[in-house]
Amino acid sequence: MGPINSSWFQPPTLLLTGIPGLEAVQIWISIPLCVMYLIALLGNCIILFVIKTTSSLHDPQYIFLSMLATTDVGLSLSTLPTVLSVFLLNHREIEFHSCLTQMFFIHTFSSMESAILLAMAFDRFVAIRNPLHYTVVLTSPRIMGMGIAAMVRAVVLMVPLPILLKRLSFCRDVILSHCYCYHPDVMKLACGPVRVNIIYGLSLVLCSFGVDSVFIAISYILILKTVLGIASEDGQLRALNTCISHIFTVCIFYVPLIVLALIHRFGTFTSPLLHVTMANLFLFLTPVLNPLVYSLKTKQIRSAVHKVLRARRNLLK
Repeated sequence: MGPINSSWFQPPTLLLTGIPGLEAVQIWISIPLCVMYLIALLGNCIILFVIKTTSSLHDPQYIFLSMLATTDVGLSLSTLPTVLSVFLLNHREIEFHSCLTQMFFIHTFSSMESAILLAMAFDRFVAIRNPLHYTVVLTSPRIMGMGIAAMVRAVVLMVPLPILLKRLSFCRDVILSHCYCYHPDVMKLACGPVRVNIIYGLSLVLCSFGVDSVFIAISYILILKTVLGIASEDGQLRALNTCISHIFTVCIFYVPLIVLALIHRFGTFTSPLLHVTMANLFLFLTPVLNPLVYSLKTKQIRSAVHKVLRARRNLLK
């Protein structure tokens, strides 16, 4: 489907984009993409299974980790159909309403992940600042309340996105910049007034990702202040060591998100290849690396995984 000059209320389909200039070898690119999806889905499902079946991992820290793994699975499943369709089958068309549905789930799971990262930062703050009251402050009802609040906030904030897009007229080229539907990318195709969409999109970013990142930064400022008050250097290192996995997860989530947002705002100054690269980093980096980071860095998770694998091998003998 090529560019269409006439105006219509809703295009029947949109065209997704793979990697510009590498269309001939996209079938080969699909192989590492399949591997990354397998790592993301299998790794996060293992984390969920291990935490569920190991009673010693029912502490608040690991319950929050299971929430993070759940959102990573949801994010991966939201994008898997179109990504593999583009790279494996070279099928680029996506129905308009399917695109809006995918966009809703991608942004919802991203917002949930941001809120859960904030909850995990609060968890680390309480564990270091008031270790004796850790289980008193972070009770099971409060943890579940945080998880439900993250989900409700994400759904409430993201529901208007597809509704606001459906009211627009589309009369430009129907080719998207990515292999999945992303709100700023779809909005650029509209030829009607998008002022409301832009204002709401900016407000959404500030109210979710912006607020979360500020409070995460405040949490770590307070954590650092507490750590510096610990008398022994060994105690300081032990305290900081419990935060390394979370700090790394925050970085791999927010850095591609911020760069991708800047690219869409100042896209005329960047190459299409940079668009695709950052979009795929945002898509794969967190779901793929999170289970690897926590499995390698957290001794309790690593021991539980080894125990499950040994039990599995014994059953197969």
